[in-house]
Amino acid sequence: MAENYAHPEVLVSTQWVQDHLDDPKVRVVESDEDLLLYDLGHVPGAVRIDWQGDLQDQIVRDYIDEGKFAELCSKNGIGPDTTVVFYGDKSNWWACYAFWAFTLFGHKDLKVMDGGRKLWVDENRPMSREAPKYARTDYKVAGGDEPAIRAFRDDVLAHMKAGGKLIDVRSPKEFTGEMLHMEDYPQEGSLRGGHIPGAKSVPWSRAVDDDGTFKSPAELRSIFEGEAGLKPTDDVVAYCRIGERSSLTWFVLTHLLGYPRVRNYDGSWTEWGNLVRAPIERGPGA
Repeated sequence: MAENYAHPEVLVSTQWVQDHLDDPKVRVVESDEDLLLYDLGHVPGAVRIDWQGDLQDQIVRDYIDEGKFAELCSKNGIGPDTTVVFYGDKSNWWACYAFWAFTLFGHKDLKVMDGGRKLWVDENRPMSREAPKYARTDYKVAGGDEPAIRAFRDDVLAHMKAGGKLIDVRSPKEFTGEMLHMEDYPQEGSLRGGHIPGAKSVPWSRAVDDDGTFKSPAELRSIFEGEAGLKPTDDVVAYCRIGERSSLTWFVLTHLLGYPRVRNYDGSWTEWGNLVRAPIERGPGA
């Protein structure tokens, strides 16, 4: 008998989303790297939440505060009890990033559409160019448990020194230090290349299939446990360059495999690679 995901309720199919397009208790959210995609066509009734413009503070490098998050939800017709379903491009990188951000603020009923935008389009499901308007809500932030799912620089340094498990989800060339950024992406300001000492390289893309859906639990365990040496009881910190790719790995480990102690280091390499005297390793690692 095939193993199920640890928390299968957080993952919904494209058919489930289509069946709930008119459900007033469900709000579908598109979150993409390429912001033009939403305007070219999106899941009917979906609202757009821009990971950078909507979820990031525009001055301090951090997330928006509770007041701005409440306003973001209120204007998009999202209430505290709304089921929020995220999807997007890049095999749901940014959907998982938004999912993680909503978790930081304590929203409970969150889901990801397996396969993301690509699968929805490939299956020729309905698309719309109309930006929907929903009745405004009065969203009240419940408050999440940030320390449980988010790691800061000092946390990571202490974790590293204690021999804690670190998963670097960047590309192999970023991990070894051959490149300071993803291929075909602009340089984002890191002064040094390499990885945090002791980290294991598990590129984020290994968790998804070619159609954008997540791999099976057995395949994921083979990668993270068989190859990277993780155990469900481990305290794990995942990182990439700004926390977007590692949020997908956080989602996989936390919700699909059921690891209870996983944190996303969203400072990631753009912070660590610029820290004076921060320890760095180069090469393929252990």
